[in-house]
Amino acid sequence: LRLIFIIMTTAGVQGMKVNLPKSSSKPAELSAPKSRAISVNSEGKIALDTVPVTLVELEQRLREHKAKVPEFPVVVRGDRQTQYEGIMNVLDVCGRLDITQVGLATVGPEN
Repeated sequence: LRLIFIIMTTAGVQGMKVNLPKSSSKPAELSAPKSRAISVNSEGKIALDTVPVTLVELEQRLREHKAKVPEFPVVVRGDRQTQYEGIMNVLDVCGRLDITQVGLATVGPEN
């Protein structure tokens, strides 16, 4: 249920445009608290919400946010053409900061 909740937070989160991979299940409609969106485009460039960042800047900003809000969801939006390493680098940053509510954004099979 927590994973579905985190995935659904992407509906209200804005970031840079990425071509999301398709999922096979229909998501439930949930209202969500303010989450952080991390987007990785097909060129491997990273954005936190709508602001382009490097991995070092991403870690700094997430650390600062975690100091203010200890528990918050993070949604990783990776373009289907993104190198796997780019997504893993973002997930490693989340792991180092002990961010446990991490979701991966997808779109339904009809999109």
